[in-house]
Amino acid sequence: MALDEFSLDVADGEFLTVVGRSGCGKTTLLKLTSGLLPPTSGSVHVAGKPVTAPLTNIGIVFQAPVLLPWRKTLDNVLLQIEARKLDVNGYRKRALELLELTGLKGFEDRYPSQLSGGMQQRVSISRALVHNPPLLLMDEPFGALDAITRDEMNLELLRIWNESKKTVLFITHSIPEAVFLGDRVIVMTPRPGKIAEILHIDLPHPRTTALRDDAKFISYVKRIRERLGVH
Repeated sequence: MALDEFSLDVADGEFLTVVGRSGCGKTTLLKLTSGLLPPTSGSVHVAGKPVTAPLTNIGIVFQAPVLLPWRKTLDNVLLQIEARKLDVNGYRKRALELLELTGLKGFEDRYPSQLSGGMQQRVSISRALVHNPPLLLMDEPFGALDAITRDEMNLELLRIWNESKKTVLFITHSIPEAVFLGDRVIVMTPRPGKIAEILHIDLPHPRTTALRDDAKFISYVKRIRERLGVH
């Protein structure tokens, strides 16, 4: 059993981060929410409706960008539209707007091999948003990036969230990242995963990297470390 006695409500437009040790069920939670994994007991509801099959009105971003190497940037974003059998030409303008929003204007015709790791992940985020889903699920999307690029992507994601007001469920191993991004942080126990604590993060927006030196930010990180037994 990956999760046990797990009950959680997420508000519309909320940025919720989930942090815990490896194997505590974080990714299982994301798969249950998306409908990719059926619950063995209990139920999952999204927008008030029970999840009984994979959801089509969500966006998912994984740790690896999962871009097709033979498709250019714009075509990788529009792959989401093709897979849903929607009108590609009708979504081309939105795809271009998202690439501009994520700082990729001018890179529409580049192949993945011509992009940095951070740029590839921005393509992945654009692809997840192109069909305008109300819910964005992110499974450690910046875990493979270097520290500087990760900080840049944190800021980029918050900027996108502030502009789009999507509901975001963000899975991470990084305690500082969880605090920096989240309206609330869900701290999970080791497997089987339970909610050890829910922290409401009372930090101002827009957030900048200077916030990491703030005493309140440091106190949140310290509290979560203590909860997870990290010394």
